[in-house]
Amino acid sequence: MNFQAVKTIYTYEMARTMRTIMQSIVSPVISTTLYFVVFGAAIGSRISEVDGISYGAFIVPGLIMLSLMTQSLSNASFGIYFPQFTGTIFEILSAPVSFLEITIAYVGAAATKSAFVGLIILITASFFVPLQILHPVWMVTFFLLTSIIFALLGFIIGIWADNFEKLQFVPLLIVTPLAFLGGSFYSISMLPPIWQKVTLLNPVVYLISGFRWSFYGQADVSLWLSLAMTFVFLFICLAIIRWMFKTGYKLKA
Repeated sequence: MNFQAVKTIYTYEMARTMRTIMQSIVSPVISTTLYFVVFGAAIGSRISEVDGISYGAFIVPGLIMLSLMTQSLSNASFGIYFPQFTGTIFEILSAPVSFLEITIAYVGAAATKSAFVGLIILITASFFVPLQILHPVWMVTFFLLTSIIFALLGFIIGIWADNFEKLQFVPLLIVTPLAFLGGSFYSISMLPPIWQKVTLLNPVVYLISGFRWSFYGQADVSLWLSLAMTFVFLFICLAIIRWMFKTGYKLKA
């Protein structure tokens, strides 16, 4: 493992965050806080509790997960797309650095940035509603796994995209709707039976469900199913990235 190479790429990506702190940190925190205020006030006045939990507290895990997904995705996709756009990706590929080291550096930086944003949102939410974390170890586990998985997915999108429109296509038209329909703001048990079954086809459900269980001990699906599906998504992303580097897909053209 070339730790110096990993450190160099990781440090560069983290430094870029500090140069765009308004876009990278402040903007997503403000946006998520507005989600919390609007949904908590507008819907919370009509739905006092969900499964015995106040609606304001109930949506906090979903909002954090929504932020982790979108930020990990955008950070990682732009991080690897920009070197392709400028042509500097060939310098990285010609260096004695393996695909695993490149992936660890870029994905690690993207996951770190999104985790930092998620932590700020968690702290901010604690000022609005009383929060309890019954299973902190599991909370950290799902928190980090979600950051890593969507950073890996963003890394894949960044390699696949050959223009800025494609770079935004998956996050805006696929991931965000899946997050909203995956139980971020409601329990899928509130849906009609047929739609509950359809919703289980949404992979985001398992991430949000496991994360919410770590807070309140209640979930739409079992903890172990959520964890198993989480690792399935992780290994699928890793397999796709390995294939991309092995075949040179969109990297050697």
